[in-house]
Amino acid sequence: MPIRSQDKVAAVSISSTHRFSKATCARIRLLQGLGVEGDAHMGEIVKHRSRVRADPTQPNLRQVHLIHQELLNELREKGFNVGPGALGENILTSGLDLLALPAGTVLKVGAGAEVVITGLRNPCRQIDDYRAGLLMAVLDRDADGGLIRKAGIRGVVRRGGPVRPGDEIEATYPAPPHRPLLPV
Repeated sequence: MPIRSQDKVAAVSISSTHRFSKATCARIRLLQGLGVEGDAHMGEIVKHRSRVRADPTQPNLRQVHLIHQELLNELREKGFNVGPGALGENILTSGLDLLALPAGTVLKVGAGAEVVITGLRNPCRQIDDYRAGLLMAVLDRDADGGLIRKAGIRGVVRRGGPVRPGDEIEATYPAPPHRPLLPV
């Protein structure tokens, strides 16, 4: 997939503690095989508390969380004032249809950082603790009644490097057949 000039990083966020929202900042650094330097979810093995309780030895497929700016715009139209980092994402994108990417897509971000997309974020009730009614606002149904999760995607860092607002994003699809994104 060729780079499009509108596919960019809109904001970056980080939190060293396990909390729902992350603070926006001027840049983050991705570390190969680990995630976002200094983020509570950084590591080779899973760091999400619910996943740790289930099996603390499973690989961390959620090193980086990405959400598209277009979702925040949609949420504002529904009456939810949600800004960058509020939903816990590390990278807020603009222009790129994250939810349409197949599993295994490589996102080259900025000067050379690379994130391999592993799956969808499966929003939980914590999102309603942040804003009542928000969970239903980030879920939808397709024409066949299937659930659409719109709260972003997850990935692992294949190549480290800095990521800043304004950086371009280039998506490279894996070889066919393409696998749809599933919750991780």
